[in-house]
Amino acid sequence: MKSGFFVILPVMKNDSQFDFWYAVNNTEVISVPERHLETFGTTLVNYHLVTELMDSVGKVRVREGKLKACRPEIITPQSIEEMMLEGFGSDARNYADWLHKHAQDMQILKYGFKVEKQEVNDYILTDSLSTVLDRVKDEVSGRKDPMGAVLVGVDRPWEVCLLKLMVELVQNSVAGNIQDIRQLQRDRKTQLHQQIEKAFLDASRDASRVPELADLLRRNGLFERFEDRFFAVVRASK
Repeated sequence: MKSGFFVILPVMKNDSQFDFWYAVNNTEVISVPERHLETFGTTLVNYHLVTELMDSVGKVRVREGKLKACRPEIITPQSIEEMMLEGFGSDARNYADWLHKHAQDMQILKYGFKVEKQEVNDYILTDSLSTVLDRVKDEVSGRKDPMGAVLVGVDRPWEVCLLKLMVELVQNSVAGNIQDIRQLQRDRKTQLHQQIEKAFLDASRDASRVPELADLLRRNGLFERFEDRFFAVVRASK
């Protein structure tokens, strides 16, 4: 019995698309940062991209620059549902309903990256690719930079090579980012619960604090949940 595999290639409409996929498929991430992307702030990744010059033999270019990873944004299932339903049929409606029912179990993050070209420093060496790569790896390792990364790619279009680094950064960071966000949400929920309990206690002791309690519940969308308890306080204050 023979076995095999299929390679599905995208249809290229122009040379720029070919260059794009050529760069993606000929890029290898050698090392990634030790630390994951920041959950609540911007992260600067110091990348080192090693490429062979396309029109010269024995010439290797090393680019050193910074990749800015913006703070991950939380994408709610409701917003995805709204995007999906625009111009789609019943299948999208069914999936959107599923998203809505399982919203509490989902945490979807959106990552953004920015390449600052003015921060790119590059130099050309006369040597083999493997020798230069080993040298760069040793230099990055010697700096003990927790946000250092090394890639091998193509000289043009070199920016596309950074896409693979972005993907690996997200894959390595998403679990930790979600854990951080969920912990923050738990902390805020606990803090809000304590704030509400104190507001109920204050209102039960001082009727003038009842409007303050009502405002707190409404601002947090919890008035209906505590409605019976709220009106019990109101009746007791009369």
